[in-house]
Amino acid sequence: MGIETAAAVGMIAVLTAVQFKSRGMEFGIYIILAAGILIFFYSAGKIRIILEAVRQMQSCIQLNQAYLTALLKMAGITYIAELASGLCRDAGYSAMGAQIEMFGKLSILAVSTPIILALFETLEAFLK
Repeated sequence: MGIETAAAVGMIAVLTAVQFKSRGMEFGIYIILAAGILIFFYSAGKIRIILEAVRQMQSCIQLNQAYLTALLKMAGITYIAELASGLCRDAGYSAMGAQIEMFGKLSILAVSTPIILALFETLEAFLK
């Protein structure tokens, strides 16, 4: 699925949800949720391409695999948190969307902590 297909699915879902708005808000939410999940799973298929490129980069510059794994985890956390937060906001639950965003940010911080510690250890070794 290309960007044009994902955009079309999103726009069709929004237009359909707007049509159902007069009958009840929940139908529109279900339509948007289904379209969001569909786009999410199609975009998850792009991960194979990204992983292959990361493997090629790793073979060229000899990076520790833990760093690249953390980077991919952070990207995944960001994408999932943004999707879930946006769906909550669209459903009218902004507070829940904000909580999901906060949890995503804390999760990214937790994943990146070992990398930050390794950076400080490297800096400490240079300063000695």
